[in-house]
Amino acid sequence: MFRIRPVYVFFQLMLLLLLVSSCLKEDPISSDPSLKLEFSNDTVLFDTVFTSLGSITKPLMVYNNSGKRVRIANISLSRGGSSPFRMNVDGIPGLSVNNVEIAPRDSIFVFVKVTIDPRNENNPFVEDDELVFNFNGNEQKVKLVAWGQDANYILADQQVAGFPKFKIVADSNQTVIWTAGKPYVIYGYALIDSYGTLIVEEGARVHFHDKSGLWAYVNGVLKVRGTRENPVIFQGDRLDPDYRNIPGQWDRIWLMEGRQGHNHEIDYAIIRNGFIGLQVESFLRPTQNQLTITNTIIENHTGIGLFTRLFAVDAANLVIANCGNYGVALTGGGAYRFIHTTLANNWSLGVRNTPGLFFNNFLPDSLNRPFPIPLNMEWGNSIVYGSMDEEIGKELVAGADSVYVFDHCLLKTKRQTPNNANYINVIRNQDPKFKDYPKFDYRPDTLSPVIGKGKAEFGQMIPFDIRGNSRLPLPDLGAYQFVPSQGDLPKGILNLKRK
Repeated sequence: MFRIRPVYVFFQLMLLLLLVSSCLKEDPISSDPSLKLEFSNDTVLFDTVFTSLGSITKPLMVYNNSGKRVRIANISLSRGGSSPFRMNVDGIPGLSVNNVEIAPRDSIFVFVKVTIDPRNENNPFVEDDELVFNFNGNEQKVKLVAWGQDANYILADQQVAGFPKFKIVADSNQTVIWTAGKPYVIYGYALIDSYGTLIVEEGARVHFHDKSGLWAYVNGVLKVRGTRENPVIFQGDRLDPDYRNIPGQWDRIWLMEGRQGHNHEIDYAIIRNGFIGLQVESFLRPTQNQLTITNTIIENHTGIGLFTRLFAVDAANLVIANCGNYGVALTGGGAYRFIHTTLANNWSLGVRNTPGLFFNNFLPDSLNRPFPIPLNMEWGNSIVYGSMDEEIGKELVAGADSVYVFDHCLLKTKRQTPNNANYINVIRNQDPKFKDYPKFDYRPDTLSPVIGKGKAEFGQMIPFDIRGNSRLPLPDLGAYQFVPSQGDLPKGILNLKRK
């Protein structure tokens, strides 16, 4: 008997505690009409949402800052079933939710998303609604606003083993033009077939879903014809401000070899937030054409800005910046000329172990041995700079003619750069003093060492910078000429915002 007495006493105490707690009443629900709810925002804004595609989900916090428990009689969408918005109140979905209680000085979440029906309009339009809170005989509202944008949707419908899923947008012997009306939204790969041509006109906007891209197959041709005021924009399909500078949202623009005289051309484009900005390569045979790329910004890619394999590239007024791997990787030999190019790699979203610029003169053979291929590479009046101590990497093997020269350039490198055949008037390891790395503004600031240090002949070849400023008579290094009076952002970047 004595052994079980402590256990008996313990259960008696637990029973007593349960009886006492059951007598305690929950905070009474206040019906005071003077109490008000408070909200984390007075408007839930979506900017911009493609029609037919759902948005991201946005949270709204609803606060009860009083010392009394409250019950919201009803939370509803003002437009009811006709609303493009949908809500979820603390895990309960519906157009209307009743009897939602909030403890004193506590809060709940309301989650909102939107899907907008097409209107067959080129310009963005507004859809709106209200969240209505009926509480103690009063009504409070939170606005819901979404900018809708109709689009041309390209949905991949074919696949060949070893290649990504694709849809042919320019068939053989066909020329297709993409215009600046509705943007183009691509799911999978948009394919330019052999002997087809895709022309992308000024002001066109091309948006890629996750792992999607644009692909010019062998002998297919891409021509991008933007202008300074209306560049062509390639970026992901999430246009909310939270996604504006997130890299890795899509895959790449992939260009293969072509016929002589049928060059890929890119002028005044902005290519951003992907995995690889541009991949150009000889796939079935050494290329007979080239990529001519001018007045273009390639930035904020998780992998590589410009990746080549045995190709020919002629570049001027080119900006390549902020890449998680190489900024420029020129592999398998080839012929390359970069004049007034700014390569700036200050990647801060992870560890980067690769230089901003890499080049080699071989491809692996079937036994993974280097097969030498001639390389001819020139950088003139350009900048190669970044956050690593060494921003230039090279692997050159014997057996193929290989020539490279940096002529009037600023380089970040541990290598010695005496005046010789490879290095001519090089500025070594001096900070170019860009105006604002975080804002992707790579213009030289007032005290930049690149001002007036360019070679006159290169300036005469490319007499205007990427913004249309004259370089003469004293050109700066890089894609931008220093002009004290210009505004905060390059003109092209302004076009990323909703018009």
